[in-house]
Amino acid sequence: MRLPPPARAEAARTRDLAKVAVSGWLGTAMEFMDFQLYSLAAAIVFNKIFFPDVSPVIGLIAAMATYGVGYVARLFGAVYFGRMGDRIGRKKVLYITIALMGASTTLIGVLPTYAMVGIWAPILLVALRLIQGFGAGAEIAGATVMLAEFASARRRGIISSLVCLGTNSGTLGASALWAILVSSLSQDQLLSWGWRIPFLASFVIMLFAIWIRRSIKESPVFEERVDVVDGVALSKREIAAAEELAKTSTIEAALHQKKGKAFLIALGLRFGQAGNSGLVQTFLVGYLATVLLADKSVGTNAIMYGSLLGFVTIPLVGLLGDRFGRRPLYLVLSALTVVYAIPMMLMITSGNNALITIAMVVGLNLGVLGLFAMESVTMAEFFGARTRFTQLALAKEIGGILATAIGPLLAATLTAVTGHWWPLAAMLIGYSLITLVSAAVGPEVRGRDMVRLEDAV
Repeated sequence: MRLPPPARAEAARTRDLAKVAVSGWLGTAMEFMDFQLYSLAAAIVFNKIFFPDVSPVIGLIAAMATYGVGYVARLFGAVYFGRMGDRIGRKKVLYITIALMGASTTLIGVLPTYAMVGIWAPILLVALRLIQGFGAGAEIAGATVMLAEFASARRRGIISSLVCLGTNSGTLGASALWAILVSSLSQDQLLSWGWRIPFLASFVIMLFAIWIRRSIKESPVFEERVDVVDGVALSKREIAAAEELAKTSTIEAALHQKKGKAFLIALGLRFGQAGNSGLVQTFLVGYLATVLLADKSVGTNAIMYGSLLGFVTIPLVGLLGDRFGRRPLYLVLSALTVVYAIPMMLMITSGNNALITIAMVVGLNLGVLGLFAMESVTMAEFFGARTRFTQLALAKEIGGILATAIGPLLAATLTAVTGHWWPLAAMLIGYSLITLVSAAVGPEVRGRDMVRLEDAV
């Protein structure tokens, strides 16, 4: 039976949303798989194969520094691709970013080591890390914007959380690969050829993601914007020249609104998740193996188990955000992380593998994945449609540089200087408090009209 026009339109929209969801899931899965592959490699093997002529502690610091370099490149990618996405549409940008990320990650898998080419090995590693970061700078922001703009207001939280499920899938996949390699290969095999396998395997995901993205449609919000003509957003000068368009109140509000307040609040909300992620998912894995001398599989297994639990945590937080609002969830999750930081570090330094695993699993879901589920939808709702892509990407990447990138390097330095775990607990508390305060001063944005061009504050 042929469906009536409204039903056909609804079915088509559902199919489009499904394609966007799969595309966003694959892209963010690949982004976080790439970065988690690198972060775990930096914590486990890169200090030995790219920085072999220094002490283990200095090697870990150097490896974490190359990890942080990618976040600097992400900032430039956020600016470049964010502006492109706000100007010519979301779809075109997402096609480019996935290709850049996939190609650079695959090439890391064929890099020569320090033993082969000397100083050129870390130089090439940093170069590919920069390209990888440049592409990733707008990937998750673009996927977040697309899902939030396709979703209905009542289900925006749960649908936007699919982006987080993608990141969680990537983290899980990378952690599982490393856990298998660490447990099945000898140290010599891991250092000689085993570390290359995860990077080369990402090529398959890249091909599938590019294929999916060829068939997705442009965001309906972008197409409905009153400042978009023939698929391109008008500049301020062009808007001023178009008298009828300039009379539209939402255009005038967007052009004359002072930018900055919404961005600063969003940046504060980003700090807790970004900072906690760098410490829990990256630094603690290397800290366990290098400083606490735990078996290398303990940290990778804990992240893997935590990521599995995240498939429940993320949609649950998304649903709760749709039911009770974004602000209450932020306040509860960040406050609980503050309270949990010291007990978590006491469990991690106990020497008991079971306690270490429980501590990291809870910390990952409470202070990282839970906050991430709220972050995706909240940031998209904070910003107006005219600059949403750019501001969201910048908030994520500046927060990433200040917290996720610098955090592991700072943690490695502080723990080396003090010889103690308390700097890690202090950093977890500090990051979470910034998010707590930001949530307290920020507005509730649940259900906001995504077509509006001005920011929420």
